[in-house]
Amino acid sequence: MACSIVSARLDQVDTLRDIECAALELFRGHPAWRSYAASTPSDPETLADAIGRGRVWVALDEAGHAVGYVGVGVEAGEATIAEMDVLPSHGRRGIGTRLLEHACAWAAEAGYPSIVLGTLSDVPWNAPFYARHGFEVTEPTRDTPAQAAHREHDRERGFPMHLRVHMRRYLRPSTEGWTRWPAPAKLNLFLRITGRRADGYHDLQTVFRLLDRGDEVRLRVRADGVIRRRTEVPGVAEADDLLVRAASLLRRHSGVAAGVDIEVVKRIPMGGGLGGGSSDAATMLVALNHLWDAGLDEDALAALGRELGADVPVFVRGRSAWAEGVGEQLTPMTLPRRWYVVLNPREHVPTAALFQASELTRNAPPATISSFASGETVENAFEPVVRARHPSVAAALDWLGAFGRAQLSGSGGCVFLEMVSRERAEAVVRRCPAQFDAWVAAGVGLSPLHEALARHRKAV
Repeated sequence: MACSIVSARLDQVDTLRDIECAALELFRGHPAWRSYAASTPSDPETLADAIGRGRVWVALDEAGHAVGYVGVGVEAGEATIAEMDVLPSHGRRGIGTRLLEHACAWAAEAGYPSIVLGTLSDVPWNAPFYARHGFEVTEPTRDTPAQAAHREHDRERGFPMHLRVHMRRYLRPSTEGWTRWPAPAKLNLFLRITGRRADGYHDLQTVFRLLDRGDEVRLRVRADGVIRRRTEVPGVAEADDLLVRAASLLRRHSGVAAGVDIEVVKRIPMGGGLGGGSSDAATMLVALNHLWDAGLDEDALAALGRELGADVPVFVRGRSAWAEGVGEQLTPMTLPRRWYVVLNPREHVPTAALFQASELTRNAPPATISSFASGETVENAFEPVVRARHPSVAAALDWLGAFGRAQLSGSGGCVFLEMVSRERAEAVVRRCPAQFDAWVAAGVGLSPLHEALARHRKAV
């Protein structure tokens, strides 16, 4: 059967859960029925989060109707098939194979050496199906901590463990040469302007907090030296695109003769103050330095990043940091585990206009790391200006402020609220008005980009 595999959309959550429920009926009467029925369909928030991270794909029939889907999870640095279902009415048509191979291709391009799953040994469309597609049964004695936790969870919910098997498929690099790289978002946990420099730039103090969500960059090395963007970015000409500029800058500096094909999936709102363009540029520098074997160290890459933008170096270095100067003087910081409700009011805030605003405070007294750590330093110098000029952002700050101390990130339009637990953050997101987009992100100690670099280095 002809079908297309596309990225899932947030408005498809209910449709995908309906597919799960339909597929569940195939297990009625099976010893695992009770356990499956108790956990089906997937939690809508969990599914929406996976879609927001770009890890769910849908099979569409010729009429564009969803007939199956697959979701990939990442647990303790390992890729997993979190869920895969096909409508029973569309079984035995190769749809499951298409979905499975797509998920495996994503994991391989992202640098994962293997992908794992849990399934039933006695159901033809479970373990026998996966075995035909390169999966092998793994023994409990070789479980990863994540797999061991899943086995214990299965026991607790009364799953027939004599029929439960875990399987693993070892992955090969993309036959077409593609690799995938994350470009994480950031938050500014405070932002203070302490002066204006002779060159027109401003002296800043801020804390950059890297997040576990962001854009995704897909790259394929070319031998002909051409740097080509294959994804259109609305309002951004190819020559002005930071991705293209970063690749060109690295090639000029390193003397490498190779080129690259570039694709990008934009999930970080433009003009949102979450560092999307800067993060994309940093990902290009770090990834191409590896793929082109350019040989630059982190300091050299960060210096190149500074030529592209003040926020690029923190993404190159890959750790949350206290920043001064124009944002390039970085002191790595170990921050506590926190979750963030991030609200996008869907209003683009131009950075240049904010820096030029006459009412902007430019001479605040310097803060200290200890004043930030104590909670004394929390303000964002741009917030009063943004509130006055952008009513949608002001409304987002007011709504989110009902749950705690809402803050503006950077010089953009997105606002956030720090929470001590994921559950509390998700409870706020559930109440978000339709006029805003909202999601939960975790602060990370090490950038997903650097985790990906470690995986790709091992794959060589």
